[in-house]
Amino acid sequence: MSRLARAAWLITLMSLPGLAPQAQLPADEGTPWFQQTAATDKHVVIITGAAASPEIGERFQGWTRDLYSILQNSYGYNADNIRVLFDAGQDIDGLPVTASSRADDIADVLSALQSDVSAGDQVTLLMIGHGSGTFGAAKFNNVGPDMTGSDLAAMLEGFAEQDIVIINTTSASFEFSRELSALGRVVVSATRSPSERYDPIFPGYMIEGLRDHTADLDRNGRVSVLELFNYSRGRVAGWYDEQGRLATENAVLDDTGDGLFAREPDASQTDGLLAEIAYIDVIVPEQQKTSPQARVVRADMQATEREIFILRNQKQNYLEDEYWRRLEALLIDLATQTRTYNALP
Repeated sequence: MSRLARAAWLITLMSLPGLAPQAQLPADEGTPWFQQTAATDKHVVIITGAAASPEIGERFQGWTRDLYSILQNSYGYNADNIRVLFDAGQDIDGLPVTASSRADDIADVLSALQSDVSAGDQVTLLMIGHGSGTFGAAKFNNVGPDMTGSDLAAMLEGFAEQDIVIINTTSASFEFSRELSALGRVVVSATRSPSERYDPIFPGYMIEGLRDHTADLDRNGRVSVLELFNYSRGRVAGWYDEQGRLATENAVLDDTGDGLFAREPDASQTDGLLAEIAYIDVIVPEQQKTSPQARVVRADMQATEREIFILRNQKQNYLEDEYWRRLEALLIDLATQTRTYNALP
């Protein structure tokens, strides 16, 4: 049987009744991160800094409002799990502001969050605003004293048992973001050098990718950080091409902890493996599912899909027969779990 025919045969197992379940292969011990289960949760902290003008402030406010709404309405986040740190802390109609984005308020909110999260939870920081600085001295522009990347890195030290995603959409964000690079952490920077200091258009396209799950490029119903990055980066590049302008922003991503960011990460290359299995979505069953088991089974399905992704990207580490044996076992597990989930009320 050819590889193509074999893959097609395995996919048909999804619809076969009475398929005997097989033991799922253990998680890859070299990739312990982003193993979401029915018992884990996800939290988002939106940090919107000071604006250089009222016009830019309106734009920042719109982006912040959009992120809050999209995460709650389309990605399954409980309102209590979204913390908004906005400018000087002023009220915004329809948007609950937790605190200002002053450096001390960021530190206080992150410190308090440490008491609310459990091991294995995912914490995502979405940063909107202006950045500045030169090599080794990059800053996020707060109201009051500006925050450095090393300042934020110190605030995150208490999250050693959580999965961390940081998406820094500010200008001149690279050196700041590089300070946040760590093993098991996904870090996105809207720019790749201090010279890229003009206001980026990346955050607008990031929100476009999140809205209606537009960035779900593999159509599995979820948006990974890698998908969101590739969608946003591609749309930014397309905009500069359409304008006939030299790109003044180039987004980059690091998920290996080495501080070497990639412009075109790929899960089978150095950067991209963690970003592919780090999802924005909370594990939530479809609305029509009323069974209390639905979330557990859906979490099992996503865990199996995660193992398939990891196996696929480590194919070169296996003999061909062993690779196909492992893939077959995982696909059978996924088929069984999918059939169980679909049968639930």
